[in-house]
Amino acid sequence: MSNLMGEYECKIDAKGRVMMPVGLKKQIPAEARNTFVVNRGFEQCLVIYPKNEWDTISEDLNKLNLFSKKNRDFFRYFMRGATQLELDSNGRFLLPKNLLTYAGIAQELVLFAFSNRIEVWNKATYETLLTDEPQDFANLAEEVMVQKNDGAKQSDIS
Repeated sequence: MSNLMGEYECKIDAKGRVMMPVGLKKQIPAEARNTFVVNRGFEQCLVIYPKNEWDTISEDLNKLNLFSKKNRDFFRYFMRGATQLELDSNGRFLLPKNLLTYAGIAQELVLFAFSNRIEVWNKATYETLLTDEPQDFANLAEEVMVQKNDGAKQSDIS
Protein backbone atom coordinates (compact mmCIF):
# COMPACT_ATOMS: atom_id res chain seq x y z
CA MET A 1 0.00 0.00 0.00
CA SER A 2 1.23 3.46 -0.88
CA ASN A 3 1.71 6.13 1.74
CA LEU A 4 1.21 9.27 -0.31
CA MET A 5 1.28 12.70 1.28
CA GLY A 6 1.22 16.37 0.44
CA GLU A 7 -0.92 19.22 -0.82
CA TYR A 8 -0.29 20.59 -4.29
CA GLU A 9 -2.00 23.60 -5.84
CA CYS A 10 -2.41 23.14 -9.57
CA LYS A 11 -4.09 24.76 -12.53
CA ILE A 12 -6.11 22.97 -15.12
CA ASP A 13 -5.53 23.95 -18.73
CA ALA A 14 -8.23 24.69 -21.31
CA LYS A 15 -8.28 21.05 -22.42
CA GLY A 16 -8.80 19.71 -18.88
CA ARG A 17 -5.21 18.58 -18.36
CA VAL A 18 -3.35 18.80 -15.05
CA MET A 19 0.40 18.50 -14.54
CA MET A 20 1.26 15.74 -12.04
CA PRO A 21 3.56 17.46 -9.51
CA VAL A 22 7.05 15.96 -9.56
CA GLY A 23 7.14 15.65 -5.76
CA LEU A 24 3.95 13.59 -5.83
CA LYS A 25 4.97 11.48 -8.81
CA LYS A 26 8.18 10.46 -7.01
CA GLN A 27 6.10 8.96 -4.18
CA ILE A 28 4.23 6.59 -6.48
CA PRO A 29 5.76 3.14 -7.06
CA ALA A 30 7.51 2.90 -10.45
CA GLU A 31 5.13 0.21 -11.73
CA ALA A 32 2.13 2.50 -11.16
CA ARG A 33 3.69 5.88 -11.95
CA ASN A 34 1.97 6.51 -15.29
CA THR A 35 -1.42 4.81 -14.97
CA PHE A 36 -4.18 5.87 -12.56
CA VAL A 37 -7.91 5.57 -12.05
CA VAL A 38 -10.09 8.55 -11.08
CA ASN A 39 -13.61 8.38 -9.67
CA ARG A 40 -16.05 10.42 -7.59
CA GLY A 41 -15.09 10.89 -3.96
CA PHE A 42 -17.40 10.69 -0.97
CA GLU A 43 -17.49 14.46 -0.60
CA GLN A 44 -17.63 16.75 -3.63
CA CYS A 45 -14.15 15.87 -4.84
CA LEU A 46 -12.50 13.38 -7.16
CA VAL A 47 -10.17 10.61 -6.06
CA ILE A 48 -7.20 9.40 -8.08
CA TYR A 49 -5.69 6.02 -7.27
CA PRO A 50 -2.45 4.65 -8.68
CA LYS A 51 -3.51 1.68 -10.83
CA ASN A 52 -2.01 -0.89 -8.45
CA GLU A 53 -4.09 0.54 -5.57
CA TRP A 54 -7.23 0.60 -7.72
CA ASP A 55 -6.68 -3.07 -8.56
CA THR A 56 -6.60 -3.91 -4.84
CA ILE A 57 -9.81 -1.94 -4.23
CA SER A 58 -11.46 -3.65 -7.22
CA GLU A 59 -10.55 -7.05 -5.81
CA ASP A 60 -12.29 -6.13 -2.53
CA LEU A 61 -15.35 -4.82 -4.38
CA ASN A 62 -15.56 -8.00 -6.44
CA LYS A 63 -15.93 -9.96 -3.18
CA LEU A 64 -19.23 -8.22 -2.42
CA ASN A 65 -22.37 -10.31 -2.71
CA LEU A 66 -24.10 -8.70 -5.68
CA PHE A 67 -27.37 -10.43 -4.81
CA SER A 68 -27.68 -7.79 -2.07
CA LYS A 69 -29.29 -4.55 -3.29
CA LYS A 70 -27.19 -2.42 -0.90
CA ASN A 71 -24.03 -3.96 -2.29
CA ARG A 72 -25.13 -3.38 -5.88
CA ASP A 73 -26.08 0.22 -5.08
CA PHE A 74 -22.73 0.86 -3.39
CA PHE A 75 -20.80 -0.81 -6.21
CA ARG A 76 -22.58 1.26 -8.87
CA TYR A 77 -22.18 4.54 -7.05
CA PHE A 78 -18.53 3.91 -6.19
CA MET A 79 -17.65 2.90 -9.76
CA ARG A 80 -19.73 5.68 -11.35
CA GLY A 81 -17.43 7.79 -13.46
CA ALA A 82 -14.37 5.63 -12.83
CA THR A 83 -11.93 6.34 -15.64
CA GLN A 84 -8.39 5.22 -16.33
CA LEU A 85 -5.87 8.05 -16.67
CA GLU A 86 -2.52 7.92 -18.42
CA LEU A 87 0.20 10.51 -18.00
CA ASP A 88 1.23 12.01 -21.33
CA SER A 89 4.85 12.61 -22.32
CA ASN A 90 4.76 15.94 -20.44
CA GLY A 91 3.51 14.38 -17.19
CA ARG A 92 -0.07 15.62 -17.57
CA PHE A 93 -3.33 13.75 -17.09
CA LEU A 94 -6.71 14.56 -18.60
CA LEU A 95 -9.66 14.77 -16.21
CA PRO A 96 -13.04 13.87 -17.76
CA LYS A 97 -15.45 16.80 -18.10
CA ASN A 98 -18.29 15.02 -16.29
CA LEU A 99 -16.05 14.49 -13.25
CA LEU A 100 -14.82 18.10 -13.34
CA THR A 101 -18.45 19.22 -13.31
CA TYR A 102 -19.26 16.90 -10.38
CA ALA A 103 -16.39 18.38 -8.32
CA GLY A 104 -17.04 21.96 -9.42
CA ILE A 105 -13.51 22.30 -10.78
CA ALA A 106 -12.89 24.95 -13.42
CA GLN A 107 -9.34 26.33 -13.21
CA GLU A 108 -7.64 26.02 -9.84
CA LEU A 109 -7.51 22.79 -7.91
CA VAL A 110 -5.73 21.16 -5.02
CA LEU A 111 -4.29 17.66 -5.11
CA PHE A 112 -4.40 16.35 -1.54
CA ALA A 113 -2.46 13.09 -1.24
CA PHE A 114 -2.85 10.75 1.72
CA SER A 115 -2.72 7.02 2.28
CA ASN A 116 -3.22 5.34 -1.12
CA ARG A 117 -5.11 8.15 -2.86
CA ILE A 118 -5.00 11.66 -4.24
CA GLU A 119 -8.09 13.75 -3.71
CA VAL A 120 -8.77 16.41 -6.34
CA TRP A 121 -10.59 19.45 -4.97
CA ASN A 122 -11.86 22.72 -6.31
CA LYS A 123 -9.40 25.07 -4.57
CA ALA A 124 -12.10 27.25 -2.95
CA THR A 125 -14.04 24.20 -1.71
CA TYR A 126 -10.87 22.70 -0.23
CA GLU A 127 -9.97 25.93 1.57
CA THR A 128 -13.51 26.11 3.01
CA LEU A 129 -13.25 22.49 4.14
CA LEU A 130 -10.05 23.23 6.04
CA THR A 131 -11.37 26.39 7.68
CA ASP A 132 -14.43 24.44 8.86
CA GLU A 133 -12.34 22.50 11.40
CA PRO A 134 -14.28 20.39 13.91
CA GLN A 135 -15.02 22.31 17.12
CA ASP A 136 -12.86 20.00 19.15
CA PHE A 137 -10.32 18.35 16.89
CA ALA A 138 -8.51 16.85 19.90
CA ASN A 139 -11.65 14.94 20.93
CA LEU A 140 -12.21 13.77 17.36
CA ALA A 141 -8.61 12.55 17.14
CA GLU A 142 -8.95 10.71 20.43
CA GLU A 143 -12.18 9.03 19.34
CA VAL A 144 -10.83 7.96 15.95
CA MET A 145 -7.43 6.82 17.18
CA VAL A 146 -8.80 4.96 20.21
CA GLN A 147 -11.01 2.95 17.85
CA LYS A 148 -8.03 2.28 15.60
CA ASN A 149 -5.68 1.36 18.41
CA ASP A 150 -8.22 -0.45 20.57
CA GLY A 151 -6.27 -2.03 23.37
CA ALA A 152 -2.99 -0.24 22.70
CA LYS A 153 -1.36 1.66 25.51
CA GLN A 154 -1.01 5.44 25.17
CA SER A 155 2.78 5.03 25.37
CA ASP A 156 2.59 2.72 22.34
CA ILE A 157 0.81 5.42 20.33
CA SER A 158 2.85 8.50 21.22
